[in-house]
Amino acid sequence: MLIRRAFASLWAIGLLAGQDPPKQEQKENDSVIREVFKFVLVPVTVTDRSGNFVSGLTPYDFRLFDNSKPQKITEDIASHPISLVIAIQANAVMEKVLPQIQRVGSVIESNVLGESGEAAVLGFDHRIQPLTGFTSEPDKIEAALKKLKAGSWSSNLNDAAMEGINLLRNRPANRRRILLLISEARDKGSEIKVRDVLTAADFANVAVYSVNVSHLLTSLETKAQPARPNPIPPEARHLPAGVIGTPTTDSQTATGNWIPLLKDIFDAAKGIFVADPLDVYTRYTGGREYSFMTQKTLERAISDIGEELHSQYMLTYLPNNQNEAGFHEIAVQVLRPDVKIRTRDGYWLAGKPE
Repeated sequence: MLIRRAFASLWAIGLLAGQDPPKQEQKENDSVIREVFKFVLVPVTVTDRSGNFVSGLTPYDFRLFDNSKPQKITEDIASHPISLVIAIQANAVMEKVLPQIQRVGSVIESNVLGESGEAAVLGFDHRIQPLTGFTSEPDKIEAALKKLKAGSWSSNLNDAAMEGINLLRNRPANRRRILLLISEARDKGSEIKVRDVLTAADFANVAVYSVNVSHLLTSLETKAQPARPNPIPPEARHLPAGVIGTPTTDSQTATGNWIPLLKDIFDAAKGIFVADPLDVYTRYTGGREYSFMTQKTLERAISDIGEELHSQYMLTYLPNNQNEAGFHEIAVQVLRPDVKIRTRDGYWLAGKPE
């Protein structure tokens, strides 16, 4: 059930988008009949075998099914400006990487936001730090990025993602809600679970993109984490029989300093068998993962995200099965050979009022 929920919703106008849906009223024998209409907006990315975006398609090139039922679709040419939340890992391991991220404000403004776009910026370690609210002013976005400072050793990725979704859920329904995570592909310290973030992204109609920071890059650039003090005083530590406690033997038996290392090894081993949060968020919300090692590849990744967002086809349809409450699975086909399609896989529909 969790996986089905994780496949989560498409852009929707009406009940699921938090707006009062349009109503058609007709008086007949002093009674009022109300019909509730729900239009669904579907962003679709189409690429060829080389990964290039395919342009020039029309609604006649697409086939769209809602719970296996064919739908009549049109291409939505209305303006859907972008609301973007940028959540950036700003903990101790990012100290040498943050200067690169601080220089990408102009790339985000020109390549991602486009006309009428807006962005908010968050930094996170064990805290979630709002650096600017939603703004369309490039100077404010760049100033917010300059505020990024390396903090603690924690990295509450899930908590930051949830905060970004909460900010986006309050944006107007006609805006496209995008969460961009720039961080390592692991969470260290969050109270919120991955499934909770996915559920929230589902109902808020948020697509998640990520620019993954290589753990190799941060490990090479970061100073070693300072050892924690041993909470056990020397006189309370066990020594082999016949050995007298001296400063030398005390230092040799300071096993408490190894506890953080063993914990890190255990956490890393578990991570081999569990999908990382960034992979899960991007895969099941219709977004995409990117990565970087240098300033050039970072700027390229952000430019690619912007190119994708502005190359998507926006398909609109009025479901002919609105009496089916619950999860509606979406399937999109393109009547062209050798193309790949990426979109969200469904949406949730409330039951019609009696």
